Amino acid sequence: MLFIYVFDICMRHTYTRRVRRHAGRHGRGARWRRKVGEEWQVEARVSRFVEPALLLTLANGPNHGYDLADQLGAVLGAERIDYGNLYRLLRRLEDEEIVSSEWNDDLPGRSKRTYSLTRSGAQLLEAWAEALEVTRDGISEFLNTYTERNKQ
Repeated sequence: MLFIYVFDICMRHTYTRRVRRHAGRHGRGARWRRKVGEEWQVEARVSRFVEPALLLTLANGPNHGYDLADQLGAVLGAERIDYGNLYRLLRRLEDEEIVSSEWNDDLPGRSKRTYSLTRSGAQLLEAWAEALEVTRDGISEFLNTYTERNKQ
């Protein structure tokens, strides 16, 4: 059932990155596409991709927020990670027992909260991987069809 839920989220909300809205006929426009001059700009991103990326990062071992943000930036290809959103996500995942945390005084500097993936979190990561494979297959099929169409 968890797989179906994750897949449903993944497929329903494929394009969600906030882009400056294109003022359409009624002052509303799609958040994931806009026309700039004669060119279309499209943001094709998987919704909630930060969650599986965070789980994958934690699968490599326990870590604290700032290091997680750096590693997430690399996984997501983002220049900057919003720390507030990251910590809210970590707290929500902890409330759902997907991650656990403990204060660690052994690291240099002030005490840091170190986050770890739980068994439930590892199962969720597996469900995300399966859902993303299905999404990847759908995207590959789309691109293959598009490429074949343009060869004709």
